[in-house]
Amino acid sequence: MTTEGDRVAGFGRLEDGLKQSSPWYTWGPYVSERQWGTVREDYSQDGDAWNYLPHDQARSRAYRWGEDGLAGFSDVEQRLCLGLALWNGRDPFLKERLFGLTGPEGNHGEDVKEHWWYLDALPSHAWNRWRYHYPQGPFPYEQLRVENARRDRRSPEYEILDTGIFDQNRYWITEVNYAKSDDASELLVQITATNAGPDADTLHVLPTAWFRNTWSWDEGEPKPVMRLAGDAAIDIEHPFLGSLELVADTAVETAADNGNGSGVNGKNGVAPTPLFCENETNNQRLFNCASVTPYPKDGINDHVVSGAPSVNPQQEGTKCAFWYQLTVSPGATATIRLRLRPKQETGTNGSFDQRDFDLVIQKRRAEADEFYQALTPPQAGADEGQVMRQAFAGMLWSKQFYNYDVATWLDGDPAQPPPPPERELNRNGRWRNFNAFDILSMPDKWEYPWFAAWDLGFHCVSLAHVDPGFAKYQLVLLCREWFQHPNGALPAYEWDFSDVNPPVQAWAALEVFALDGGKDLDFLARIFDKLLVNFTWWVNREDVWGNDLFEGGFLGLDNIGPIDRSHLPPGTVLEQSDATGWMAFYALSMATIALILWRNGRQAGADLVLKFLEHYAGITTALETQGMWDDADGMFYDHLCLASGAVIPVKARSMVGMIPLLAVGVVDHQMVVNAVRFKKAFADFLHRQGLTDADKAREMGMLRDGDGGPEKLLLSVVGVDRLKPLFRSLFDESKFLSPYGLRSISAELKDQPYVLRLEGTTATIDYEPAESTTAMFGGNSNWRGPVWFPLNYLLCNSLHTYHAFFGDDFTVEYPTGSGQQKNLSEIAADLRGRLVSIFLRGDDGRRPCYGWVDKLQNDPNWRDNIYFNEYYHGDNAAGLGASHQTGWTGLIADIIRRRHGAVPEAIDFIGSLEYPAKDDQ
Repeated sequence: MTTEGDRVAGFGRLEDGLKQSSPWYTWGPYVSERQWGTVREDYSQDGDAWNYLPHDQARSRAYRWGEDGLAGFSDVEQRLCLGLALWNGRDPFLKERLFGLTGPEGNHGEDVKEHWWYLDALPSHAWNRWRYHYPQGPFPYEQLRVENARRDRRSPEYEILDTGIFDQNRYWITEVNYAKSDDASELLVQITATNAGPDADTLHVLPTAWFRNTWSWDEGEPKPVMRLAGDAAIDIEHPFLGSLELVADTAVETAADNGNGSGVNGKNGVAPTPLFCENETNNQRLFNCASVTPYPKDGINDHVVSGAPSVNPQQEGTKCAFWYQLTVSPGATATIRLRLRPKQETGTNGSFDQRDFDLVIQKRRAEADEFYQALTPPQAGADEGQVMRQAFAGMLWSKQFYNYDVATWLDGDPAQPPPPPERELNRNGRWRNFNAFDILSMPDKWEYPWFAAWDLGFHCVSLAHVDPGFAKYQLVLLCREWFQHPNGALPAYEWDFSDVNPPVQAWAALEVFALDGGKDLDFLARIFDKLLVNFTWWVNREDVWGNDLFEGGFLGLDNIGPIDRSHLPPGTVLEQSDATGWMAFYALSMATIALILWRNGRQAGADLVLKFLEHYAGITTALETQGMWDDADGMFYDHLCLASGAVIPVKARSMVGMIPLLAVGVVDHQMVVNAVRFKKAFADFLHRQGLTDADKAREMGMLRDGDGGPEKLLLSVVGVDRLKPLFRSLFDESKFLSPYGLRSISAELKDQPYVLRLEGTTATIDYEPAESTTAMFGGNSNWRGPVWFPLNYLLCNSLHTYHAFFGDDFTVEYPTGSGQQKNLSEIAADLRGRLVSIFLRGDDGRRPCYGWVDKLQNDPNWRDNIYFNEYYHGDNAAGLGASHQTGWTGLIADIIRRRHGAVPEAIDFIGSLEYPAKDDQ
């Protein structure tokens, strides 16, 4: 019997990529939920991606670099896509893709206005489950645009539930299940549509297949074809995929569940009508000029909605749909079944064995139950297990085919008009080396349908629990020659590859290495070699004065300060406590990797370990001696260095000042002896700290027994004397500590905003627990008070590292002012519990993440479908920002497993590794 572990174990060698991996990866949820409005599809003169290809044009314009759709599935190269189109008979066009507001339209930036969920998935995609709620009344497109445009940034977003369109439950519950046959050669698709309303209604369901347009851009590129081969069977011919057939069954309606398993109500056998068009742009509609075909991309839409003769009567093309017209009783469900499989050598048989189909569906669902039962800690409750499972499902559904050749994008395609010359000046003009054609983990396939370098590190930690091969592949891919710039920089995200994200990749590699059992030294060595180049880039390019205080600007932390950190006045440098802390964190992570590799014979000696400890020592000394620490506030602050030579501390009281806490590690005392022998910067640092004298180091609490092994030395950017003042601020409920985790900015700024006066101008920052009121970074710059998962997660890990060294002896008051003393492991456990409680139904029956939205809290059709938002209200934990940011909020799955001891902390695991005996210790 093939298990899920067997399927994902066949991932293949990293250098071979996904094409050479297990056949179970051939088909997956690799289709974006928004290709329109992306940088890749923007060929404008001014770089205005949102307006160049808006939602209204998406149904009519062929995309260049990828595809989007509802519940989309495709092959690993996205040659052939499957998806869902719906029509309620009242909308002006088919529902083929999710609707949302562009960045300029939303009063808090880009904002999707639909309700859908990723309910289940296996890593091999042998089983995937997706759910969507579609209104029966006219979708309120214009109402959502107009009302959100009327509101300013100080107003809440106007959501689709606010329009009343779901009142009286007049909507369709639509689910799409994908399952694979026992040998992964056949893909089964089951679509169900349940009438949640009080009256019978008609829904048009159009399962759709289409080829990504690869033939319009290069002359001579072969064009595939699909054509009707029977009443409900379609032949698919593709030069790379070969011969396939897509077969549809008649639709069946079952009555509402009456407690005995539901029964057929007599409305069976609704057959579909096959429709064909081309995945080509409708030039007539968009540009008032002749199209290359009378049956363009929106041909099926125009035919179904208005009866236009826009589908091919020859019943062939590059896009097709099975058109089901289903009138469904209240509470009843209509079911549609399809199969995609290799074409039989004897020709299309068009047969459909419904019993076999249902058995495969049942088998895959049972395997998913078994897979997640094994992952769920026994101590976790049912609700907690469900949250973990849906978080992993979101991670797995958020894989996306990502295609972007920057040189071709800049220069234009041979068969198309050249782009305007200004585009080379707008963005990414210095990244001609970048050429992505792969599957990547996305932060959010609608709001952020492009990879982000530091998000990806967190994704990989969560993915390592279910698919470590894919997690490792993602980290290595980010550092490949066609991603990493020749100067060593890692690409940040497609809106500006040259922006700078926190360097978390070395830390993520260590976590993935540990979660995978600590055996894959090839992976660790490979990522280490590439990150050596990136580390050097940071040192050379992001330390202007060469004083070990780093810049970086944006750093993915959006508008956490009072000023735009990426666009400073001329001659001004912002020395950032967070960038500096991140670099110390990076140095210690690289030192740890080097130590593991060295002890396993992968390096010639301890020189690389010492190299990174030297960097760590320089950074620590800079933070200690150059005035970034404020004794009165017990925090680190940024320094704004003006052209005049003046230095202004930026006392914003934010998590920026806490990031130095992350740079903590534990090393063998033997490394101290080696360092002193070399008499370099790390040795000087140790001398200044009094750590070369073992007795004094023990007296200071910095040197302790190693539980039977070598003595351990604590390396911490934050000195022991500064730990408690920092923790005092961090764990103060009137400042950073909320009932649901740590806020990004101190709540004390609500009544006392921080004001920065700079050369005749004034900038302020206050505590904003929900959406940001600033227009910086597209208007969605939200690190101004809410609870975010990445830093909460990393801080909990750091607390465990401190505890691994200090043990139970070191306690602090928690919460501040409570009189309760707790050790750092207990505090980390409590913080993790607060984060988990965001999603769990409390004693009042409410999930904090759903705020006061009654339908989400109480309706049985809604309340157990979990959203994983971008961030959470700093006081009440209502979900905010992107609604499907499973990318890093998916860390909740990791947290649930860790808090119940299902996996060890990385510091404990790495410390327990046994190494081959070496003479040179």
